[in-house]
Amino acid sequence: MVRAAARALAWAVGLGAAPLAAAECRLALALALDVSSSVDAQEDALQRGGLAAALISPPVERAIFAAPLPVALAAYEWSGRYNQQVLADWRLIRSRRDLLEMAETLGRSNRGHTEFPTAMGYALGFGAGLLARGPDCLFRTLDMAGDGENNEGFGPAAAYAEFPFAGVTVNGLVVSAPDDGAEIDLVTWYRDHVLHGPGAFLEVAQGFDDYERAMRRKLLRELRPRAVGALPHPAPGQPG
Repeated sequence: MVRAAARALAWAVGLGAAPLAAAECRLALALALDVSSSVDAQEDALQRGGLAAALISPPVERAIFAAPLPVALAAYEWSGRYNQQVLADWRLIRSRRDLLEMAETLGRSNRGHTEFPTAMGYALGFGAGLLARGPDCLFRTLDMAGDGENNEGFGPAAAYAEFPFAGVTVNGLVVSAPDDGAEIDLVTWYRDHVLHGPGAFLEVAQGFDDYERAMRRKLLRELRPRAVGALPHPAPGQPG
């Protein structure tokens, strides 16, 4: 059942389609926003505004243009198993105007769903499809933000087994309520189940008011120019 659901999603998001023409870029970064029912309207506004503000903050802007090859960005929202929506499709960020327009698109985007649960496996599968049809960059990263564990459909392990994640790094941003005793459990769950690939890491936002700071910190780590030869090679039989 899990495998059949994953294959159906792969077909729906177009994993069989040909990718875009090869682009000269160093990083393809897909940003995923949680719009499950646990995220209210005010919190959603904070994460959209926080992401937009983080992208155009001076240190992130400097990091984006710190190397000759550009960065490619895309973003989508996710919640239930069939509730993923692209907010901004792939764009090569070659100039400050490109970056400002991307941030404006995200900041002004409208939430598509409000009442669905947290289907993390489906969200990861959708992200794999988005990356598969994106620009041919030196590195590919999926940036998964959320405020809860998977509670619908197949989980992250099944997504990593069924979708093309070879060479993809999945980082996490946990959004926890300040002084929430469940934070440690959610952080542990993300570390055990969501993080994937070489150099994967986790950031924690202390509530949605802290989203911009945590996203800015995460973007700075993701955008740091890397050398191709610095990637560790997986051992035989281990996922890339």
